[in-house]
Amino acid sequence: MPAAVNRAPAATGASAANAARRGRWILAAAILGSSMVFIDGTVVNVALPALQSSLRTTSSGIQWVVEAYTLFLAALLLLGGSLGDLYGRRKVFAAGIAIFAAASVWCGAAPDLTHLIVARSLQGVGGALLVPGSLALVSAGFPPRERGRAIGTWSGFTAITSAIGPPLGGWLVEHASWRWVFFLNVPIALAVLAILAWRIPESRSDAGGAIDWPGSLLATLGLGGLVTALIESARGGPVVWIGGAAGVVALAAFFVVEARSVHPMVPLALFRSRRFAGANLLTLFLYAALIGTLFFLPLNLIQVQGYTPTQAGAALLPFVVLMFTLSRWSGGLVQRWGARLPLVVGPLIAAAGYALLARPGIGGAFVTTFLPGILVLGLGMAVSVAPLTTTVMTAVPEQRAGIASAINNAISRVGGLLAIAILGIALAAVFNAALDRRLGAMSLSPEARARIDAQRPRLAAAEVPDREVRRAIAESFVAGFRVVTLLGAGLAVASSLSAAWLIGKDESVKPS
Repeated sequence: MPAAVNRAPAATGASAANAARRGRWILAAAILGSSMVFIDGTVVNVALPALQSSLRTTSSGIQWVVEAYTLFLAALLLLGGSLGDLYGRRKVFAAGIAIFAAASVWCGAAPDLTHLIVARSLQGVGGALLVPGSLALVSAGFPPRERGRAIGTWSGFTAITSAIGPPLGGWLVEHASWRWVFFLNVPIALAVLAILAWRIPESRSDAGGAIDWPGSLLATLGLGGLVTALIESARGGPVVWIGGAAGVVALAAFFVVEARSVHPMVPLALFRSRRFAGANLLTLFLYAALIGTLFFLPLNLIQVQGYTPTQAGAALLPFVVLMFTLSRWSGGLVQRWGARLPLVVGPLIAAAGYALLARPGIGGAFVTTFLPGILVLGLGMAVSVAPLTTTVMTAVPEQRAGIASAINNAISRVGGLLAIAILGIALAAVFNAALDRRLGAMSLSPEARARIDAQRPRLAAAEVPDREVRRAIAESFVAGFRVVTLLGAGLAVASSLSAAWLIGKDESVKPS
């Protein structure tokens, strides 16, 4: 009997130790896997000027490099979560890692813009499989009492990787090539696949269900059609009208299908909650402003202000560090004041940050030009993010929290997807008008004017030998960038107003 009594605690201790070791491996795989997507989301923007110069492409071309990736990531994110629950989280996560790595190799080796855009689309598909899978593995791999700490660790490390991304990418672009920004994913992917095969058990949902293939297809076609119409609007032609009409029809069909589906990808009943609808409207505006503005900021810093890629990447570090260090304090604001007040005030602070980013002209020290706006923007986002997450998670019943979080994540990416296209139209329109005024005041031959006009679609990347013309191009881009940042400020104010209007007392909806 004593021997039996002694063996039981030993077995229990061994089991606990094994569980702890397995948990560490799960966290390592989830953090490394998701870091590829988070790094890719920040590092590619810094590489865009070098990429544009290398491939000699237009402004709309580099927009497609980002938009192709974001389109498939946003449209298929919810599908990726459903596939993991149904067929196995480890299996789908591993598939996402493998697809993302293979697409990264294709991106790095792309001989032209067309290959790069197709490869970026495939990267988005891989990201849509691995992003929900990373957090699902963590949730399934830890008992409830340890799950919160594990998710917090995952969040903290992903924030750190997001901070490392821009300066690391800038250094690679400056000292090697923009292609290494994509090749960087390969060793990370191989390490994750090894951990998954060696240490991570399979898990899946016991609830069953079905995959909403029609909803996924319609969401992709709808968003793709709208983005095509917006980006290609400057060139005109039938592709704009066909893309726009197809996008509107597909999105209308998407909502009809989701309303009638037994297993919808987006349960529309969740939006009966005024708080949930308000939080997602706020998310759409807030992240449209953030992602859209941060797409054009590195172009300004590198192509106009003369920053090196490393300096441009490091310029965003204060923003990320501020959000990371203030996240715990921001969570305390909810406990003290509730979510509504921070969600009204935070976006207004962010709006002030965007307005400050509209101030700099050409030249000047970073600390007196761009840093104030970046710091104020970081403060505004830090005040907003934790209360926003809390609102989303508490606006619906607990059993729907997972899908609510996934919808909110997807909406933030849709906001960025649309903003890059729409703000690109605004920047190009202002750039062309400003450049016409400046060129009109110069004595240029028709041949010289024609050569300049042929370079217009490249915006600030236009290659012209004349210093006066080059200055005119730079000043015209700054004029366009100022409009982009002021529109970002307007979107941030709109997100604040949506919080004031829609987010009131706590409420939830019953599951459909």
